[in-house]
Parts: sequence; C-alpha cells; structure tokens
Amino acid sequence: MTIGVLGAGSWGMTLASLLQQNGNDVTLWSFSKEDIDEIRSTGMSSTYLPGIHLSKKIHLTGDILEAARGKSMLVLSSPSQFMRPVMRQVPAEIIGDAVLVNVAKGIEKTTLKRMSEVIVELFPNIPQGHYSVLSGPSHAEEVSLQKATSVVVASTDAQTSARVQETFMTPYFRVYSTIDVAGVELGGSLKNVISIGAGICDGAAFGDNTKAALITRGIAEMRRLGTALGSDPHTFAGLSGLGDLIVTTMSRHSRNRAVGEQIGKGRKLQEILDGMKMVAEGVDTTRSAHALARATNVEMHITHQMHKILFEDKNPMEAMLELMSRQAKDEVW
Repeated sequence: MTIGVLGAGSWGMTLASLLQQNGNDVTLWSFSKEDIDEIRSTGMSSTYLPGIHLSKKIHLTGDILEAARGKSMLVLSSPSQFMRPVMRQVPAEIIGDAVLVNVAKGIEKTTLKRMSEVIVELFPNIPQGHYSVLSGPSHAEEVSLQKATSVVVASTDAQTSARVQETFMTPYFRVYSTIDVAGVELGGSLKNVISIGAGICDGAAFGDNTKAALITRGIAEMRRLGTALGSDPHTFAGLSGLGDLIVTTMSRHSRNRAVGEQIGKGRKLQEILDGMKMVAEGVDTTRSAHALARATNVEMHITHQMHKILFEDKNPMEAMLELMSRQAKDEVW
C-alpha cells in the first residue's frame, strides 16, 4: 500500500517507521526543511525522536502535495490546532479515494470542532466512511522501541476499520475497532486536560491519593461531556478513554503531565511553553473543553479549575481545596 504521513513529529515518525516495516511504501512530510535535512543526514530527529533511526526506504519530502498524491491511505499526524491549515493545502481531488487516518488528539479551539468535523467541513464530498481515528495509550517513545501497545481505530465504516487494522497491526502494535468516532476523539483529547492536572499533583506533592481521585473523577467528567455530545459512555472505559488517561497521567513521556508538573512547582505557563519544541495539546484542549462544558451545560469542575490555573493564574492549592469542599453528592449521578 502507498501511504502518506502528513506531519513528522514523534508520532508521525514512529507510525511512518511502523508502516514501512509492515511492507508499505511510505512518504513522510514535514513543513520544516531543517527537520528533513537532519533526518536525511543522520537518519533521525534529535528533537522529536532522539536515538531512533528511520529506514532510508521512507521517502522524505517538504512538498505536501507529493506526500498526498496517489496514496491509498493518508495518516494525519499534525497537531490538532494545525490540522485545518495543513489540510487546506491538499485539494480534494488529490486525496481521491484515500482512507484518512487521524492520529491527532485535540479539539479545535476556534470552532470547538473535533478533527473529523474539521475534515468533513474541509472536504464535504469525501465519504465520511473514508475517515478514521486511531487513538489509545501509545507514547511514540515506546512504540518506536516496539514495546507492546494496544490502540483502537474508530470509523463509521467497518471496511475502513478493517483496512486500518490490517495495515497497522504488528506483533507489538494491536489495533481494536469501534464505530464511536466521537467518543474516541473526545477521549483522546479530554484526557490531556486531566494529565496536566496529574502533573500539578506531582509537582506540588499533593500525593498519590489526590492524584488517584483526580484520575477517577476526571474520567467521570470526560464521560459526562462525551455522552452529552453523542458518544457511547462505554467508550470512555476503553483504550481511548481510561487507557490513554492512565498512560498520560503516569508516564515520564507525557508532555502534558510534564507541563502540569512544572506548574505545580510554581512556574508560569507561558514560560514553560516558550521552552518547549513539541506541542502539549492539553493546554489548548483545556480552553476547548471548558467552552464545550459551558455550551452543553455539563458539570466539569476539574476542567473548570484547570482553566483557572492555566489562564487565570489561580493557585493550584486553592483549586484543589475548592474541589474538595463542594457539596456532598452520590458518586454516580
């Protein structure tokens, strides 16, 4: 199969390598000439995936049309806030009948749209069944080392899901399937908000009990909003919900958890972001989730406090105390 991977961050590079190893003809696109030059000269990216060498059989290009033209499958691996401007560069006639596999995790902050909704808006004539989303607990740093990983692909078309499963499955990368596109997209996005909160717990030394409560009540918030937006609540107990939430709140590889840890230690958000090359999707997703909760009248107290910490300079200790001192209620309601 001929596959174009649009976005050469750590995840795009990892998936390009996996797909090439599976016998596919892979073209990897990056907007950065410097990144392409480094990969061509050294075989790796010191910024995104240090120490991991890419096969010379992967075609590298800075021309997005070259990467997309004539492909059977396109992997959309740009960060979510760049998905629209990146895909605007690709005419619908070049995409043709290609299966689209989104791997970005986020909600567009200007429109509050999920990535599938962005794609439908940009390409209204492409059948929705050609779109899929691949998500789950899958840090690129571990997948690139072939650590056993399980993810889920969601599509409204069973044949599309089966095609993605067949293309991506390896002895170390297992792919399940579901039809709940909205639930998988929301789970992969909203968990990043809770991940920043978990990092704050670590940085501020709140303790394991606090962090466990945050994770558990965080999944309850994710499920409430997802259900209000038409998702299957059971999806949030699966790989793209609870599974991804566990890995991103616990792992040293999580950029979102790392941002929260620095905030917990007293650093300011902008200072942290200025020192990062890679994107922590949870920062923008906090804005989007907060706005979606208000728009749908869904109670999301953790998300509300996270918004105040990130964008209103609220003290994390004050936020934690407010969460703990709310009126008592049943656990399930």
